[in-house]
Amino acid sequence: MTSTPKLGGVHHVAYRCRDAKETVEFYERALGMEFTKAFAEDHVPSTGAYDPYMHVFLEAGNGNVLAFFELPNQADMDRDRNTPDWVQHLAFKVGSEDELLSAKAHLEAMGLDVLGPTHHGIFKSIYFFDPNGHRVELAADIGTDEQYAELKRVSRPMLNEWSETKKAPRHAAWLHEIANAANAKNKAPEKKEDI
Repeated sequence: MTSTPKLGGVHHVAYRCRDAKETVEFYERALGMEFTKAFAEDHVPSTGAYDPYMHVFLEAGNGNVLAFFELPNQADMDRDRNTPDWVQHLAFKVGSEDELLSAKAHLEAMGLDVLGPTHHGIFKSIYFFDPNGHRVELAADIGTDEQYAELKRVSRPMLNEWSETKKAPRHAAWLHEIANAANAKNKAPEKKEDI
């Protein structure tokens, strides 16, 4: 008899990087992550293929680990040209809106372009790019228990409606109204690609 696995969280998430050392130093400096381990092999353990790599791991808080592979024998890394820049991203949680604003000031002092904060109704976010072109988000939760419970309640009906129509369901229209009002108050309305 089989059963679904009982997950204990995310062990790590891995992305490709152009330069492992540059990437580690960026995440240490920009986000205070701790560099915890590195593996380097000439052959891929799972396939046996010859493909030298450096695999680095950074602690992202609460046991969450972000990892990168540098692959010097592969073609230069690129991105999925059919997917907008804002879609694929790494999102990290910060403890408060004040921490979010402090992080923005820190990142801008490093010379990074930082978008936001953007109000999403139940959280606020800032966005920037790492040296590899990966989009990074920092998010501070601001929603109430009732709002999170309502979003959970309507998630399945929203997914089902989207699956049938491919149009944005209005089950959580209140969330967008909160975010749109807050964003309009703080700045000019955002372009769709700035989400």
